Amino acid sequence: MLHAVIMAGGAGTRFWPASRADRPKQLLALAGSRTLLQASADRLAGLVPPERTLVLTNQRLVSAVRAQLPQLPADCVLGEPAKRDTAPCIGLAALLVLREDPDATLLVMPSDHVISPVETFQAAVQQAVALVDAAPGRIVTFGIRPSYPAETFGYIERGGPIPSADKGAAPAYVVKRFKEKPKADSARAYVDSGEFYWNAGIFVWRAATIVDELRSRQSDMLAHLERIAAAFGSQEFAAVFPKEFESIKGISIDYAVMEHAQDVAVIEAPFDWDDLGNWQSIARLRGTDANGNTIDAKHVGAKTARSVVFGQPEHLIVTLGVSDLIVVHTPDATLVANRHDEESVRELVRQLEERGWSEYL
Repeated sequence: MLHAVIMAGGAGTRFWPASRADRPKQLLALAGSRTLLQASADRLAGLVPPERTLVLTNQRLVSAVRAQLPQLPADCVLGEPAKRDTAPCIGLAALLVLREDPDATLLVMPSDHVISPVETFQAAVQQAVALVDAAPGRIVTFGIRPSYPAETFGYIERGGPIPSADKGAAPAYVVKRFKEKPKADSARAYVDSGEFYWNAGIFVWRAATIVDELRSRQSDMLAHLERIAAAFGSQEFAAVFPKEFESIKGISIDYAVMEHAQDVAVIEAPFDWDDLGNWQSIARLRGTDANGNTIDAKHVGAKTARSVVFGQPEHLIVTLGVSDLIVVHTPDATLVANRHDEESVRELVRQLEERGWSEYL
């Protein structure tokens, strides 16, 4: 059967001050009326039932995640006691699913992506499941055709095509190699070649396959995870989980498995995708007015151009004679930033940490 794993950790500091440690970007409604996490779960409706959906987050967010996803059984939301990147998260999820379903196929996806339309996404997942069913040891990922030479994304180089009997199926290829976050010149060469995709970080594979991959390349990690899974549901779990999980050396699934696996396929994503990496991505998703502004706030502006304004409905933001700004208002902090220097938001967050102003983090 198909099971879903939603990875819902991470701080999302690029969306400060709207995003905080207790309210990271996946818990915010940045792309519509539903939060990014809720939209991720909504995307599974009719494809994977709630009882076969496992959400892994960090411990401090468990209550918030359960409140946003009341349709999930409580034990389908698991809080990690420490940040250890995606490989331990995925490995633990696979082990827990295997306890109930030894033949399980997993759909693994982040909680903070914007994907549409849902029907196209689900059809692509079903195509990926068929590729795994045809070769149970195969790993399937999704590639996004790049629109610019991004330096912040991983890339997938495609090899030969994988034929399909379904004439309506999206193009699928053997993966030749993965390349993580290249420099500008390399990124441009990748885009110009037409042979590379952005790595969407969405995977379909047998749970047993990913456990086997971790066993062969991350045996120490897997040993810790197996002890956690063995204790799941017991009285010892509360003590075993933090002890074993915190002993793991964090590593991403890309470095731990994907760059080494032998049978990997990539489906050219037929759906629209955005990883919502910064405030400017809100403009991409929501569009702009005649002056190039994207407004999600009670706002009055004059001589205001090419700006993003995000605020609370009860607080008025007024802009006059400005351009290329990001203005974000929250009840206890306001950001005013040059739109072209948004990457420095992380530096601001670091300064808050240094000053000990944890109430703003």
